[in-house]
Amino acid sequence: MDDCKEFTKEKHAKYFLRCLNALPSSLVSLDSIRLSISFFAISGLDVLGRLDLLDKHREEYINWIYLFQILPNHEDESLERCGFRGSLAATLALESQSSSHVGRSGNIGTISSHPLDTSHITMTYAAINTLLILGDDLGRLQRKGILAGVKALQLENGSFAATLEGSESDVRFVYCACSICYILQDWTAINIETTTNYIVNSISYDGAIGQDKNQEGHAGLTFCGIAALSLMGTLDSALSLKQKAKLVRWLVSRQQSGFQGRPNKLPVDTCYSFWIPATLKILGAHQFIDRRKNRQFVLDTQCNIVGGLSKWIDHSSDPLHSYLGLAGLSVCEETDLVEMIHPALNVTMRAFDHWKKLTSEVSLN
Repeated sequence: MDDCKEFTKEKHAKYFLRCLNALPSSLVSLDSIRLSISFFAISGLDVLGRLDLLDKHREEYINWIYLFQILPNHEDESLERCGFRGSLAATLALESQSSSHVGRSGNIGTISSHPLDTSHITMTYAAINTLLILGDDLGRLQRKGILAGVKALQLENGSFAATLEGSESDVRFVYCACSICYILQDWTAINIETTTNYIVNSISYDGAIGQDKNQEGHAGLTFCGIAALSLMGTLDSALSLKQKAKLVRWLVSRQQSGFQGRPNKLPVDTCYSFWIPATLKILGAHQFIDRRKNRQFVLDTQCNIVGGLSKWIDHSSDPLHSYLGLAGLSVCEETDLVEMIHPALNVTMRAFDHWKKLTSEVSLN
């Protein structure tokens, strides 16, 4: 591995700090999904082993994340709207709502301020995972509302929409729902049987998971489906050995130097260095990865000026590809560079151990 570039760890840590504290001008259009950006930045610091850089302000970040939480009204008539919004810009007249930042049970957040101010399942996933990474006890989550919000998003075919207003519905949001219920240790919000069937019915002709069985498989969607099955505990019963073998062959065939998201998609893309190796690890087949080639590709996407990693070599860094590139190194067990992560939950094993401690000390139901 001597031919790989030097790993510029501290530059990456500084890059994540900048993204967390002030979005670069090139990313201001992403303010509506600010929680996702924060998840990538804080997760990136954690996988680098540099979460200590947040120690002085960790409680401030935790409190800030809770402000994105949507609380039910006083009669609990809007439980299905609960969860987390992606940005505080989605609220109206925040100054007049300041008194509602603390709910009746000590939950922090705001009551929905207008008909379109509802939770987004991906933002709820990002918020809960980020709180876990920061060491929060999750005690201020409006669990009843969050679970009601998740349940309201499940469709008849087992898939999930992202918001109550309607959206695409596919395995991305199924994965978010399963992650939320796994962390809260409460599966009452999900019909596990129909959800499992939906994922299995999304397996394409090529053995991977796509938007539906008539469309080609996609590596990101495949990760979401397999990780969701794993979290629900239905992976082994849902897929036959033949289906798993066909899927593993498809996944392994996606490696060039790094990985491509689907056949004939060029060039390779840093994010798939996580989606595919993580899926293979869940399936117990990560030994088939050429770690050396992947490591070299990921390190070649580093920006040696501002830090971070890019989607492609010689392109600009962004928070998503910066984190997923590092997470890819982690699931490929590059322990000399990064911390180990839980491949299905997509948090470090340190954060996962914190979650296990919480579940042993306090009931999350």
